[in-house]
Amino acid sequence: QPLQTLSLIQGLLAKRVEEDSTRKLVTLQDQTLGAMSGMLNTLLDINQIDAGVVLPHVVSFSINDKLTRLGNEFAYHAQAKGLELHVVPSTAFIQSDRRLLEQMIRNLLSNAIKYTKSGKILLGCRHHADKLSIEILDTGIGIPDAELQMIFEEFHQIDNAARERSRGLGLGLAIVQRLGSLLGHEILVRSQLGRGSVFSIEVQLAPSEAGLVPELRQNAADDGIVEGAHRTGTIMIVEDDQEIRELLALALTDDGHHPIAVANGAAALREVEHGPMRPDLILSDYNLPGDMNGAQLVGRIREKLHRQIPVIILSGDISTGAVREIAFQHCVQLTKPVNQTELIREIQHLLPRSPATQPSLTHAETTGATGQPIVFVVDDDSHVRDGLRRVLEADGRLVDDYESCESFLEAYHPGTPGCLLIDAYLPGMKGIELLRRLGEAGHNLPSILITGNSDVAMAVDAMKAGASDFIEKPVNGNELLASIDFALDHWRDSHKLTAWRETAATHVAELTPRQRQIMEMVLAGHPSKNIAADLGISQRTVENHRASIMKRTGSKSLPALARTALAAAWNDTDAPPT
Repeated sequence: QPLQTLSLIQGLLAKRVEEDSTRKLVTLQDQTLGAMSGMLNTLLDINQIDAGVVLPHVVSFSINDKLTRLGNEFAYHAQAKGLELHVVPSTAFIQSDRRLLEQMIRNLLSNAIKYTKSGKILLGCRHHADKLSIEILDTGIGIPDAELQMIFEEFHQIDNAARERSRGLGLGLAIVQRLGSLLGHEILVRSQLGRGSVFSIEVQLAPSEAGLVPELRQNAADDGIVEGAHRTGTIMIVEDDQEIRELLALALTDDGHHPIAVANGAAALREVEHGPMRPDLILSDYNLPGDMNGAQLVGRIREKLHRQIPVIILSGDISTGAVREIAFQHCVQLTKPVNQTELIREIQHLLPRSPATQPSLTHAETTGATGQPIVFVVDDDSHVRDGLRRVLEADGRLVDDYESCESFLEAYHPGTPGCLLIDAYLPGMKGIELLRRLGEAGHNLPSILITGNSDVAMAVDAMKAGASDFIEKPVNGNELLASIDFALDHWRDSHKLTAWRETAATHVAELTPRQRQIMEMVLAGHPSKNIAADLGISQRTVENHRASIMKRTGSKSLPALARTALAAAWNDTDAPPT
């Protein structure tokens, strides 16, 4: 925990320091923390392999990309020791796991530089029938014959009786051997004492170069070559250490996210059930106080949200049981102390993109003659209003909020461009009643109703009353913004609205009469058991029909199905269905 605190403070300092002499101190501190973190990460690497949670993804790719990258990476380290590093290009295509093989070569290069006092290091390849031998040659101290096998054991080091920290822990070769066994790559070594060593990794050549271009394009994302804007979201932090919790929240805020920070699993569950915002991602410690750890909490949250929300588990626990439990929940595990840059990068990778079917509008498109559209938030809960306001304003939206329908009607000026975001259940005038009043008065204001979880009947009534869309509590930040853009986009462009309704009508027309009957009963709020009894068929048959309906209409949720059905009905009559 202290290391994690230091690492987060280091990341925040690095962003704020401008004076050169202070920047050098911060850089030195970063290098020291990196060495400390590296020791823990190396231990975790071995433990993850032994626990069986490291699964290789074998593909065909050009080895030259790896040789070039590693040559550039280690050129500085070699130069700092007065060594020559030569990399021989290769045109070979091989079959392996790109990331794991790179780690093996990296460990061997690092070892070569550590144990070479003068001379040179060579990285290159040799062909042997259907295999490629990736070789690292050095002019280092060499290895006695009696120790050629012992060097692959944990903590075994040559010529480091004093256990100097700069010489590592003696775990690099142990990891190479384990990864070699995992990938089926034989590791060979030959050496002459006082003259140097040659380590080689035997890798299978790719059968042909046909079809490799798509694979290389696919792996561009794996190498961090990802196009697109910086994504932000609502991130729940679950961490019992107050100092780390506050630093994580500060780091995420600096990166443009909206953090929700809680101290334990029970508080996290309460926030998910009753909080104003639904998280886009969870960042949790593994060892939490109470009766559940981070992995167990993830299972509970996913069950409540009915979706596989992305999760990052921070842990200093490298026990086999912990590693397996985290892997079983399909979470990304980052070892404490986690580097802030690494954490932000992983969050960017995991945050969901906004749905492509609901395009975001540019500022110019959403700005009318009277100014930028205003999002009118109507909710009697001040906590909810504040939460929604923070998310919307962080996205550059203008926001007005009201505690009741009556106060909104009193302040609203017809013709003001905007979007109404209203809770379904309010004291006094209800949300649907407000929608009906606006429609009767001819106020064409795009509106989104916030309903309870799985309250499909209410959602259907809302769209019949004129709502453009509806979203369920707890609200997801990305879904909220996409829904607002969707409503504004269709409000401003009638052609897009017509096209959407026509597409929906086509999907619904493809359903059989029985499927349309079941869809109507589902949208009326009837459970599968009751539908089966009413129609005189088995519940299993109803479930099969429901699955077919969702697939044919392209709906991934009941709210999405309701939107499609209502849009189709609207298209048939050219007026809201009744």
